[in-house]
Amino acid sequence: MKTRAFVLRSCCAAAAVILLALAAYSLKLFEPLPLDAAASSSRLVLDRDGHLLRAFTTPDGRWRLDAKPEDVSATYLSLLMAFEDRRFWTHPGVDPLAFVRAVSQGVRHARPVSGGSTLTMQVARLLRGSPTHSIPAKFQQIADAVRLEATLSKREILSLYLKLAPYGGNLEGVRAASLAYFGKEPHRLNIAEAALLVAIPQSPEMRRLDRGEDEHRYANLVQARNRVIMRAAAAHAITLADAKAATLQAAPRGRREFPALAPHLSDRLIAGMPDALAIQTSIDGKLQEAAEQIARRNAQGFGEKVSIAALVVSNRTGEVLAHVGSAGYFDETRLGAIDMTAAIRSPGSALKPFIYGLAFEDGLAHPETLIEDRPVRFDTYAPVNFDGAFHGTVTVRTALQLSLNVPAVKVLNEVGSVKLAARFRDAGMPFQVPRNLTVALGGVGLTLENLTGLYLALARGGSVIPIRYRKDNSGPVWNAPDAPALLQPAAAWYVTDILRGAPVPASATPGAIAFKTGTSYGFRDAWAAGFDGEYTVAVWVGRPDASSVPGLVGLRVAAPVLFELFAALGPHRAPFSAAPANVIGLRKNAELPPPLRVFHEQRRDAPAGPGQEAPLRIAYPPANAEVEMAAAEGDAEKLPVALKAEGGTLPLTWLVDGIPLQSSPHRRDAFLKPAGPGFVQITVVDADGRSDRTHIRLR
Repeated sequence: MKTRAFVLRSCCAAAAVILLALAAYSLKLFEPLPLDAAASSSRLVLDRDGHLLRAFTTPDGRWRLDAKPEDVSATYLSLLMAFEDRRFWTHPGVDPLAFVRAVSQGVRHARPVSGGSTLTMQVARLLRGSPTHSIPAKFQQIADAVRLEATLSKREILSLYLKLAPYGGNLEGVRAASLAYFGKEPHRLNIAEAALLVAIPQSPEMRRLDRGEDEHRYANLVQARNRVIMRAAAAHAITLADAKAATLQAAPRGRREFPALAPHLSDRLIAGMPDALAIQTSIDGKLQEAAEQIARRNAQGFGEKVSIAALVVSNRTGEVLAHVGSAGYFDETRLGAIDMTAAIRSPGSALKPFIYGLAFEDGLAHPETLIEDRPVRFDTYAPVNFDGAFHGTVTVRTALQLSLNVPAVKVLNEVGSVKLAARFRDAGMPFQVPRNLTVALGGVGLTLENLTGLYLALARGGSVIPIRYRKDNSGPVWNAPDAPALLQPAAAWYVTDILRGAPVPASATPGAIAFKTGTSYGFRDAWAAGFDGEYTVAVWVGRPDASSVPGLVGLRVAAPVLFELFAALGPHRAPFSAAPANVIGLRKNAELPPPLRVFHEQRRDAPAGPGQEAPLRIAYPPANAEVEMAAAEGDAEKLPVALKAEGGTLPLTWLVDGIPLQSSPHRRDAFLKPAGPGFVQITVVDADGRSDRTHIRLR
């Protein structure tokens, strides 16, 4: 009878407390809930699969990450409900039975033994920032809890708790705590870890895991965790065997750093999208981590102050899969905070493939064309090779593979630096190309992003595609999506075939990657850019302050990093593109048309005198003409388009979009069989290597 009377008195007392609280705060039921206190969240940058790359603190310096019930493990939720609020899903915000238990235990032991607060009341307290044991604050929490239940769903209230629960210091929410204390997302928590995250919010400053050096605090923390575990076992939320095993596990004694992958890209995206709470990138998280480790390890071997930047891009989509801005974001000795993918530097010889590509387009050369590597002077400019030696007569293939300077300058002199600059500009390249011959040896400023875009176009058969950092393809781009081709497919294929045979670093497999290196004047920048059938990778090595590093040569330092990054991509990748139709292919020099056997330095606009041929020019069709394709009556096949040249020395070679046209070399006319409507570049080359070209539109 005494027990029943005691329980009855306790129930009456609890009911009186609840009624008093509701009466005292009834007027506040109509005031706005303080939900704005939970509005601020850490901004997140995610990889292409939604995994966390980097998180940023809130404006007041807190780690507060949103978390939904489905984001945390079922084990954690079971332990949380068993320990904090068994009837969460059914009570109206206040649990009378819990109050009865709390009051009766308090009366029996003459001190507080358990609390009567529900999770909803705890959320109300966290929103208000009110004290834990204040009686007026408790009344406020009861009133707010009832209003929260009337305003939000149970799932929304639980989400607020998962976001706001305190874990010591500037950690708020179960996701922030799981990452800081265990280095994992909360959906991967085991029983012991989940129990710790249930126990810590009861006394967050006393039970912080990063204060584990205090043995008394540590013992208190483990005891609190074990109470959570055993109560969950008593409530049949976990088995007794699992509970006993979990109590034997050690608790962590420190705090981990938050993930900080792709930090430079994260900074850029966060600054460029100030209203976005979570930004999903195109980055592959695992590849990004591997790429950063490769850069960090190699930079340490290259010496002090040396940094490395790298980009890995999908050839198909232009999406950036790995972005390494430096060898270590927090490495002050290497100026790691500077994003070297966006720094303007000299590319050295890395632009040579595009010079030769234009020569292939214009019919000035073929990979097996012979060219002289001997001393030459262009007015006051006398280029020399990197090794200071001259190699005599070599093929264009050898000249590009060995990155010989003199042949490259000769070819640029014939192609024209103005044309090279115009081609880059028309393709949307965001850098200025000076109109002089030093461009062939790196006399231009561009970024690693720019260079990656150039080689990405080369990997795609000359077709330009924007580089993208967002998976939804709405992120920043550096050229227009409708930009014209950087090179014609035949020219791009020739360049690719040459670069596949370039000398590779020790232990690398020849032929697997088409690549080119570059070294800027004074050993300030080392570059390597290459591609296979699926990916394009570009690497920069140097000091961010642009100081010289003796021995900093592209093939020695940047190329090994390039090949290591390709190895991280895995062995199974798409093959290189097949040769375009009608391309001359890999003929021997003797099998080439006569004008392509030897590279000739042209005598442009030379006046015709007695005994001289008139300058070579295309008489028909005129430049920029629109030529309508005709068909014979009753025949769907289009008739050939007549081409006519004047002047020059026979034999003549005609090329259409860089591909030789079948024609009689001893005639000044030829016939083009249209493949279909569109723009066409027509080139004619005579026996002396002089040429003329025009663009027309077939319709």
